[in-house]
Amino acid sequence: MTRPCEVDVLIPTCGRSAALAVTLASLFSQDHKAFRVVISDQSEPDSALDSGEVRALMRILQANGREVQCHRHLPRRGMAEQRAFLLSQAASPYCLFLDDDVVLENDMITRLLRLIRAQRCGFVGSALHGLSFVDDIRPHQQHIEFWESSVEPETVAPGSPEWERHHLHSAANLFHVQARLGLDGEAARAYRIAWIGGCVLFDTDKLRAAGGFDFWQELPSEHCGEDVLAQLRVMQRFGGCGMIPSGAYHLELPTTLPTREVDAPKVLPISDPQNA
Repeated sequence: MTRPCEVDVLIPTCGRSAALAVTLASLFSQDHKAFRVVISDQSEPDSALDSGEVRALMRILQANGREVQCHRHLPRRGMAEQRAFLLSQAASPYCLFLDDDVVLENDMITRLLRLIRAQRCGFVGSALHGLSFVDDIRPHQQHIEFWESSVEPETVAPGSPEWERHHLHSAANLFHVQARLGLDGEAARAYRIAWIGGCVLFDTDKLRAAGGFDFWQELPSEHCGEDVLAQLRVMQRFGGCGMIPSGAYHLELPTTLPTREVDAPKVLPISDPQNA
């Protein structure tokens, strides 16, 4: 029997069956149980959903009361449209956009939920550690700005001083910062960000109120930065933050989006025209 869901975990995937299986295994290990998994697969010609590893993990999740919903969503119209489709499937108060190459510590959903409820903001993200860089220590990229009070709406735009915060999420910088500060999950703190990739928990209604990914029709199919633009628009209206310590790790696979000339936050307005 499936449990009532607090969170829809929304996973876009394309051509990464082994990585997807690893991501699903880390979802199975979560101590929070009330979530549903929604996968949108754009692999061609063969579906990632047909691999033995992925099918096994879906069965394991389902046998333990987690609903898994799968979609073959083709043709490909770009990542913004893929994310818009996933958001259209969300029915829970919160939705976790999770990339298909991420490993989560077992309390990640619990901690993300705790922080977003405490802050009542639009989203909380957990930046991905790239541990191939664990010996690459970059003090000049490790500045962190904590929210000392409640998270508030904030406008961040490409080229602004606030945009430089993104360096904190490069390589293993955040991993080094949290180790130096000695933070643990029970003492998680909110910090100011430019954006976060790979593991972001949204208040579903607030994401939709900020326009979600409806801007997909304004972009060519080959683009990047759609997740960044959606976050900037939510952050401007409702606020958003990062969570430290993070418990999300990147598998560091080659990108599935090699053509990156069109960067959504640099070609479309930060303010959603519908809400301007």
